[in-house]
Formats: sequence, C-alpha cells, structure tokens
Amino acid sequence: MRDNMKIPSWLPDLLNADIPEDGKSFSANGVTLLRDRGILRANSTATSSQGQTRNAFGFKWQKRDTYEGTIATNLHNWLIEKYGDIAEAPWWAEYGEHPILLDAGCGAGLSVLKLFAPLLPRLRFIGADISTAIDVAQTRFEERGFQGAFLQADCQALPLPKNSVDVIFSEGVLHHCDDTRKALAAIVSHLKPNGRILFYVYKKKGPAREFTDDHIRARLQNMSPEEAWNAVMPLTKLGKILGELDLEIKIPEKIELLDIPAGPINLQRLFYWHVLKAFYSPEMSLDEMNHINFDWYTPQNSHRQTPEEVHKWCHALNLTIEHEYIENAGITIIAKKVA
Repeated sequence: MRDNMKIPSWLPDLLNADIPEDGKSFSANGVTLLRDRGILRANSTATSSQGQTRNAFGFKWQKRDTYEGTIATNLHNWLIEKYGDIAEAPWWAEYGEHPILLDAGCGAGLSVLKLFAPLLPRLRFIGADISTAIDVAQTRFEERGFQGAFLQADCQALPLPKNSVDVIFSEGVLHHCDDTRKALAAIVSHLKPNGRILFYVYKKKGPAREFTDDHIRARLQNMSPEEAWNAVMPLTKLGKILGELDLEIKIPEKIELLDIPAGPINLQRLFYWHVLKAFYSPEMSLDEMNHINFDWYTPQNSHRQTPEEVHKWCHALNLTIEHEYIENAGITIIAKKVA
C-alpha cells in the first residue's frame, strides 16, 4: 500500500469510527465518508455559488507551477508578518505533546506548510477542503515527509466531534463560504474550550474598488475556470505595465468620496487599492501574478468584512481576540475560545 493511502493511527479515535479499507464508505458523526486513496471524502451537496467557488479553487491549486516559486516564498514572509512566528508561540504548551491542528480550507496546503512546518512532525494535523485541492495537499505533505489526515468536505459540515480540536487555522477561506459569519461559527464549534483559532478574512475596500471587483467577478461566473484564467490575463498584463512604469504621484488631499488618502503613492498601487486588483511583483512571472488575480476574481463567494463586524462575530462566539493585524487587504485574528 502506498504511503499516501495510510490513515493516521489517531484518527479513528478522534472520529469515534472504524475506518474501513480503501474504496469503502462509513459514517462518522453523522457524515457519510468514502475512503479514497487515503482521503476521506464526504458525499455532501453544495449551493451553486459554493460549487462554483470549489471548482475555481480546485482548478487553481492543480496549477502547481504558478505558486510554488516566488509566491510561496513571499507568502511565508507575509504570514509571519500577520500572525507572528507561530511555531514559537508559548501557548502551544497548553495543548500537550501532540496537539490537534485543523486547517479548515487547506487548499493545497501552501499556508500551513509555510507557517507550521517546524511543528508538523509532532502535530496531529487534519487538512479539510471542499475541492480536489485536497489531493494536492496530501501529495505535498507526502513529498515533505509529513503525515496528516485529509478530508474532502465542506468546512461547515465536517465529520469531527464538537469541542475536539486544539487549534484551528483558516487562512483566507471563510469569506469564500456562502456566509462568512456562519462559516466561522461552524468551525469554531469543533474547537475545544481554551483552544485557539487563527484566521484571515478580506477587508472591505473603497467604493470604486468594491464596484470594479464585483463587476469583474460577475463577468467571470459563466466561464469555465480555464476561460476565466485566460480572461483575467489581460488585466494581469495591465498591472505589469503599470508596475514597470514605477511612477509615483502625490495626491494633494484626501478624496473622501472614494476613500483615497492624501500623500505619495505608486501609480500601480493607486490602481491596485482603489480601482482594480491588478497585482504586480517584479520577482514573479506573468503566470504567478495571474494566479493571484485569478484567486481574487474568480470565486463567486468572496465576501469582504469590516473590523467591527469581525469583532462582533468573535464576541458572539465567545472568542477573546489576542492578536489582530489589519491591513488594506484583510483582517488577521488569533483568538482564544473562552471556556
């Protein structure tokens, strides 16, 4: 049997279920699962918007050559900037020798492998994703010699018991569900009292950028992922041209009507933050930049929140915010579940 068909020895006890051989179905905590090549796949339905979002990300994460180079390196630095050095966080001592970590919406495992790599040998890791990106995550873990449990399931209907997980990581996922607040509540239900959740959600932008984002996203909805990838490419080329100009302008006073602040700003960044997302990095290839723009524009579900909304959600779910990082792009939170 290949290594990637193995199931971690601790998983049956966590699920309170006997896990059969590959190709067999079983039930765990009210969810029917098929064991398929070492991945437990739920036979769950999805709304049309959730299904479209699932397919878009399944397509994106299969294109490994578009994110495993410069994007992966830059992502590591960005994650540390947002969360801090999580591998060195003192609170891990509260969860024993082998804490259970749930990556809710793990995609291809890119973020968790960057932020948690030093800890993975001792963690009981569970990666869950609604899309076929879960297969890529399993492969990438295997390539690095890490073991984990992999679930293809809706993060709002996971086959995990309530109050069973020590730490939850959900990086850039909750806003891709039909309802961000409900998705947060669903995954928090699996968190043990005194457990911690680390998550990132999109932040609302200025009115022109919000309008353009919604307009482009709506135009892409009837396209296949491949068609959408190609449709976004001219926008990516525009971002590249603007970036290569390397021009700085000075906005003399704040434009209240468009929420544009006064002061010097690079022309490409002015477009990026206040008109349309056309990402640019001189270190990246055109395909890598297109990957980032595709990631933003293609999913039908791509909700944006205010910090005030996120604060209210955390309070209602008995989450005490211990760390918060707010930037133009989004809102990063580390919170502890009150016992």
